[in-house]
Amino acid sequence: MSFSINPWIDLQQVFQFQFMQHAFEAGTAIAIVAGIVGYFVVLRRSSFAAHALSHIGFSGAALAVLIGVSPVYGLLLFTTVGGTVIAALGSRAAERDVQIGIVLSFMLGLGVLFISLYTGYATEAYSILFGEILGINFSDVLLTAVAGVVVLFLVAGIYRPLLFSSLDEDVAEAKGVPVFLLGIIFMVLVAIATSISVQVVGVLLIFSLMVTPAATAMLLAKRPRQVIIISVALALIATWLGLFIAFWEPYPVSFFITTISFIFYLFARYITPRIRNLRSNYRKSMIKPDR
Repeated sequence: MSFSINPWIDLQQVFQFQFMQHAFEAGTAIAIVAGIVGYFVVLRRSSFAAHALSHIGFSGAALAVLIGVSPVYGLLLFTTVGGTVIAALGSRAAERDVQIGIVLSFMLGLGVLFISLYTGYATEAYSILFGEILGINFSDVLLTAVAGVVVLFLVAGIYRPLLFSSLDEDVAEAKGVPVFLLGIIFMVLVAIATSISVQVVGVLLIFSLMVTPAATAMLLAKRPRQVIIISVALALIATWLGLFIAFWEPYPVSFFITTISFIFYLFARYITPRIRNLRSNYRKSMIKPDR
């Protein structure tokens, strides 16, 4: 099959397959969660933590594959435990690099052990590293949806204190905000979001959904709610377009998603400021000086 002139026909062909329906359902839930949590990840300068949790999740997924269960369960278990330990060891989000490195190195060692003990097909490990959303089943979609709803409810419940502590932890603590507890809850949220995002882009490319849309949105808007909306929109567009193109082209979905996200970032970083400057100069030129 190939592209047609009519996009509606193309969409009908895509959605006639159940595996594509599952991919779009899971991808939508993951993009929404990643877009929202990713904003706080960038705001709290916790990109390294998200990256580390994805690698910690690799060890959990490797264990799950080894014992014959869905990798998602291993991802959720290891990232949640790892995120809690990292948050408990470091009292400040900006001062956790050492703790993250220590926990990460230990968990990666376990991952190497689990992979060495695994005697099945290498495609299982490959899907963990680079994502395999086209291969997920209905139970994975259901688990992703449930995890996504839990994350969204928790974010909504702690939105204001989390935003306050993310902007200035010292002032928030002085005002009585439970910064340490919020740090642990936030790391658990990042762990869950990372676990379900790995299904789309894999361990090695987690930044494409957890960081890039949020970083791009912060270049386009200033108010938190506007940034979150733009971040979610960019994550959704990148995921949907990536899935749609991958249906027709024999290349990994994660490649298209990461490429689209990167193009969005480059546009926001270099093209958007020039457009704003041109618009500003045009408005100034239209203002006639008073005589």
